[in-house]
This record gives sequence, structure tokens and C-alpha cells, in this order.
Amino acid sequence: MKTKKKMRFDYWTVIFIAPALIFYLLFLIIPAVSSTYYSFTSWNGLDKAMNFVGLANYKELLNPSNTRFIGAMIRTFIVAIAVALGSNIIALILAILVDRIKICKGFFRSAFYIPVLISGIVSGFIWKIMYNTNFGVFNHILSAIGLDQLKNDWLGNPRTALASVILTVLWQGVGYYMIIYLAGLQSVPEELMEAAEMDGATSWKKFWRVTFPMLAGSITINMTLALINGMKVFDQISVMTSGGPGFSTETMTYYIFKVAFGESRQGLGTAASIILFIFILVFNQIQSKALRSREVEM
Repeated sequence: MKTKKKMRFDYWTVIFIAPALIFYLLFLIIPAVSSTYYSFTSWNGLDKAMNFVGLANYKELLNPSNTRFIGAMIRTFIVAIAVALGSNIIALILAILVDRIKICKGFFRSAFYIPVLISGIVSGFIWKIMYNTNFGVFNHILSAIGLDQLKNDWLGNPRTALASVILTVLWQGVGYYMIIYLAGLQSVPEELMEAAEMDGATSWKKFWRVTFPMLAGSITINMTLALINGMKVFDQISVMTSGGPGFSTETMTYYIFKVAFGESRQGLGTAASIILFIFILVFNQIQSKALRSREVEM
């Protein structure tokens, strides 16, 4: 009797798991395996014929003379670090301010979180208008305060284009990380804060010695998410600069898109995506290990 019940339970378990498992296989595992195979071919994405070329695509990408791809890797690293550090610093400051404010706390939480709800494409269009040379808000403000010499073609200048895109990404994502920090601040025991006050600790010492160590878990989560999101930035670049001027804002994600679909080199594009996957995996492991060890010390 017990055997029959166990078999019946296992039978229904498989039935309930099957839809999710099939979905997972069709849209994740199979495409991942297929992409790995495509990266060893010269497939153009249209023809049925796929010529096996071995490691030729990887050699082409990692060749030091391929300055376009090497540059895309460097810019991906710059964007990822800037987004990870910038998002967390700004989010933590906002979280502390919102946590300490006495009135309209819910309003400020919502106001800072609203950009997260906007798609990357929409946010890209908004900031592209703001950066416009002729009627953009930034040049208009500079002109209004008598700093015409600082007016700039923000997205058309190779020196400022990448920083302009990073600022847009920061604006859109910082609210998400702020909410996680707010949750962490709520979990700080009040007894510890009261004990620090009784010991005569200043506001800065209370934050650095009590609050900050208690946020170690939130910092690990936010840094990991921000690093991954920074490496995957695509929408804003596509809308605002299309990788330009030249290749000054082309990251690995946009490079993959342009090569695979714009130049019909799916084999090379999938090889670049494999490299990006390894890139994300390695940096995420390094960061996670460093932050986890920091948690133990705290």
C-alpha cells in the first residue's frame, strides 16, 4: 500500500514539474548547447550550411590586432565597475536618507523606485533628448547660468558618450538597489544603536561600526546584481548611441548584436557571447568570494 502511494506521489510530481522542465530545456539548455556548437562554425544565421571552423572564431576575437573586440571588452569592464560602484554608493546614501526622513517616506521610496519600472529603451530615449546638443536640458542649464563654454555634444563626443550612457544606467537602476538597502537597514537591531549612543558614538561611528557591518549581506547581493547588469547593458546603448561615435560606446553585448545580426556572422557572434558568459562568470566569482570573505570579517 505504501509503495503504491509513493509511486502515485512520484507520478504526480513528474507531471507538475514537466511543464517547467520542458520550458527550461527548450528556451535555455538547448539554445545554450546550440550556441556553443555555432561558435565553432562560420554560420551566417540564414543558410542551412554550417561550416565547422574549430577555434577560428575565438582566435579572431582574442587576436590583439582585433582592437574593436578588445575595446568592447575593456568598455564592458569599465561600465560594469562604474555601475556596480556608482549604483551601490548612491543607493546606500538614498536608503539612509529615506530611512531617516520623518514625513512622506512612502512618497520618496516610490519616487526613487519609479525609474526601475521604465524600460531601458524608454529611459534611453528620455536621456537622449536631455543630452541633445540643440534643445537638451543639460546644455540649456549651462547656457542659462552663463557656462556656454561647457556646452557639449554629450553623445556625439567620444570623450563623454560612454559616461553619458553610464549615468543613464545609474539613474534607472539605483532605486532597485535602494530598496534592498532599506530592507537591510530595517533589520539593524535597535539595541545595538542604543548601546552605541550610550557609549558616546557619533553618527558617523554608529554608521561605520554598527550599520555598515550589518549591511554586509545586502552589499553582497547588490554588488553582484549590479556587476552582472552592468555587463549586460544593451538597450540604452542601442537607443542613445548605436555603439558610436565610432566604437566608443560599443560593449560586448552590443558587439554581439552588431556582428551576429548586422553583419550576418552568427558563428562569430555566438563565440563572443560565450566569451562574455565566461567574462561574467569569472568576475562574479571573484567579487562574490571577496565580498563573502568580507562578510565573515564583519
